[in-house]
Amino acid sequence: MKTYKEEHKPASTFNSRTAYLENELKIMKPRRFKLNLPGRDFKFEWEDLVPALAGTLGIIAMYSSVMMAWAEGLTNAWDHITLGKEFAIEVSRVEMIIPAFLFVILASGFFNPRANLAGNHGPMIPLIASIALAGAHPLALAILIGVFGLVLSFLKGGSRLVNLTSKGVAGGLLIFLGFSGALSQIKTIQSWSMGLSSSSVELGSIGYLGLVILAITVLLYSYLARIDKRWLAIPACAITALIIALIGGASFDLQFTTEMGLPNLNPAYWWGSTEEGWMLGLPNTQHFVASLPFAILAVAMWSPDFLGHRIFQEMNYPKKTDKVLMDVDDTMTMCSIRQMVGTAVGGGNITSSWGTYLIPAAIAKRPIPAGAILLGIIVIAIAILGSPMDVAVWPPVRCIALLVGVFLPMIEAGIQMIKESASAQAAGICIFMAMVTNPVIAWAFAMFLDNNGLIGDKKRPKNLSLVDRLIIPLSILVICVIAVLSVGMFKNIYGIEAFF
Repeated sequence: MKTYKEEHKPASTFNSRTAYLENELKIMKPRRFKLNLPGRDFKFEWEDLVPALAGTLGIIAMYSSVMMAWAEGLTNAWDHITLGKEFAIEVSRVEMIIPAFLFVILASGFFNPRANLAGNHGPMIPLIASIALAGAHPLALAILIGVFGLVLSFLKGGSRLVNLTSKGVAGGLLIFLGFSGALSQIKTIQSWSMGLSSSSVELGSIGYLGLVILAITVLLYSYLARIDKRWLAIPACAITALIIALIGGASFDLQFTTEMGLPNLNPAYWWGSTEEGWMLGLPNTQHFVASLPFAILAVAMWSPDFLGHRIFQEMNYPKKTDKVLMDVDDTMTMCSIRQMVGTAVGGGNITSSWGTYLIPAAIAKRPIPAGAILLGIIVIAIAILGSPMDVAVWPPVRCIALLVGVFLPMIEAGIQMIKESASAQAAGICIFMAMVTNPVIAWAFAMFLDNNGLIGDKKRPKNLSLVDRLIIPLSILVICVIAVLSVGMFKNIYGIEAFF
């Protein structure tokens, strides 16, 4: 069998850039858990900068959201804890240095290019305040997530769950997550623009700025889609939003407060005392018990999250490129280890597959490794410089990056998957259940109904074993329901108290 280096051809020998990139995907032969070298196993292309920049903007936005949620939740949960913006930025920078080097540059860049980067678990962000108020401990939560994830990946449970999720259920899940996420970002921009005020700007007087930013974003995104350059969406739209906000009179709201340098990288500082760092000390038995339901919930949500990311590759890559597709179980392994290591050194991120990297990479028809190396270098550099983080977390930049890089592509992919009436029916039930309960229970419930022919394709159950049709989907549904009820997720909407 010929090697990648032997089969590689210069871009000038192809009729188009797309043809060259698709050929690169076909001839790559990633070495699993072995050293992959630039030049021998893959090459850097200028297109790799796009997912690298997109992933950087996306992860800074998510890390900052996670750490602020932890800071607010723990401050409300414990009398002796007072954490604020400075703490959130410092922990975000910790997450952007050690985990980025180990699990972005080394793991996905050099040693297993089939494992997607371990990033952030976006759907868990709204739950973090509840996790803190329930008495959970970030380190206890990380250990439990890591252990559960390793067990599931060892049993090949991740890839099996992906195969048991039909296009209709997956499409419905993508549409719901994309739509709800997009609405959240739009509301944030609206609130930001209406809240702008200074000595020379009256409160609400430039609220129209949010509408202008969103309108131009729609036009620019539509144009990029029309010319088949959607992979440029995050940097192009985010930079455009930044320029519009500055020109529109909101420059006074952008403040540079983060100084250059390294954050505290000593785990003892973060976890060794109740007076500094996280101010929680090491976790005890009670912390593990309180964290258990949330850990189950987080790992249960991995499979649909991973599924959505792999689908983008399948939709944008040509045929005969299975070797470069994201491996769900390998990604789960890396996420599990990264979850434990990243939190042990002082972080607080809840990990999952890095969507703001893989989605633009798939659209740009690029494999994982080269962009991963570039992204890791950029993220570490920004964490050390400090001030670029202030720009990346500014609402017009952060929200537009998430809108065009994650949520709009999710909606598009979901719609493309439900062209058949049977798939549309399954998607509709999944969306409805997500509105009634949440995306996790919706996915589990719709998968159970779909695999038993109660919705969607009635012939589907004939191709499934009893285990795949009944035992696994029903077990997942029961686990998800117990986890959700245990942590009181239905308390505010249905008055059902938490079990613990």
